[in-house]
Amino acid sequence: MRLSILQENLAKGLSIVGRAVSSRSTLPVLGNILLSTDDGRLKLAATNLEVGVSCWLGAQVEDDGAITLPARLLTEWVGSVPAEKINLEMVVRTMSVNLKCARFESNIKGIDASEFPLIPTADGERSLGLPPAMVRKIIDQVAFAAADAKDTSRPSLTGVLARFEGDRLTLAATDGYRLSVRRTILPMPSPADHSVIIPARSLQEVSRISGECDPDQPVELAVAAARNQILFRMKGRGEGEKGAFHQVDLVSQLIDAKFPDYNAIIPKNYTTRTVIDTAAFQRALKVASLFARDASDRVMFQVVPGSDTEPGQVVLRSTSAEAGDNVSEVDALVEGNGLEIAFNARYLIEVLSVIDTPQVVLETSRSDRPGVFRPVGAGPEEFTHVIMPMQLNR
Repeated sequence: MRLSILQENLAKGLSIVGRAVSSRSTLPVLGNILLSTDDGRLKLAATNLEVGVSCWLGAQVEDDGAITLPARLLTEWVGSVPAEKINLEMVVRTMSVNLKCARFESNIKGIDASEFPLIPTADGERSLGLPPAMVRKIIDQVAFAAADAKDTSRPSLTGVLARFEGDRLTLAATDGYRLSVRRTILPMPSPADHSVIIPARSLQEVSRISGECDPDQPVELAVAAARNQILFRMKGRGEGEKGAFHQVDLVSQLIDAKFPDYNAIIPKNYTTRTVIDTAAFQRALKVASLFARDASDRVMFQVVPGSDTEPGQVVLRSTSAEAGDNVSEVDALVEGNGLEIAFNARYLIEVLSVIDTPQVVLETSRSDRPGVFRPVGAGPEEFTHVIMPMQLNR
């Protein structure tokens, strides 16, 4: 293998595939990145056996070949050299790669490419195309609510349920304390009605990578049920741009488990409906959270209905035995009864960060019943977030 590639393009490719590199594996090759030539391009690939990412970069290829190199060393080397052309040449005898850039020259030892696992592609699968902006929004509004991937006792909660029904897609995630549900209309009907559970980390990678892609090219999605995998294909922005790449394929194993009946978690009615300015609510929560750190992030909410002369209010209280206490007031439109309830401040801050409407509505019934958050104007069928209350600290 002998080729030349721009430093910024190789750096971009390494940053895309690098998150899939296994950090803890008994197989040394999983700590490496595959470099191979493919139809006049350089292909980078990495996998941890649960998710695999392949990226194709424009390069001047003189000789074909393939090898795997240590991910960390290669990435740090490329990030340290000037933004100029990098020449790579594989030395078969020593199973290493000679790299030259400006006045820098190094040799990095690798592992034979034949030891690298095969990463499937979306070729031949029936796919569904979604706009990149839609993909990022629906993932970002749901994936954060999934349980930590290290929680092996509840595998279904570490993933996001994706339900395809005709031209409708529903995503749902929960960690047992909160639930996010996002419904959207697909640009075209799904090839088949089905439900799968996708690891939240895999979807977060899709969201991250799609932000680097051509906004006018759809993200292609295909479910390979026979292999229990889901595949995503994303197109690059073009050759002329800094950090350009041609294409990225991401393949992820699906979670084989039963997802909870999330519809049963969403309250069907409420006694108090509170409409709050999203930005003002965020500011008040950030201040309140400073004093809630020592109390499991608990913030007390007092919903106060308005009168003929005074607007309604939401009063936020947080207390720290060591740091002090805080009281913040936010004007609100309150319909129904007054109420006291406690929520985890971090959970609220995270959901408000993915709501892009000027106002948010909170629906409540009792202090020991979940609160339902929705963007005002988006419609209940679009985005619903449920948070379990914390114990009142009287």
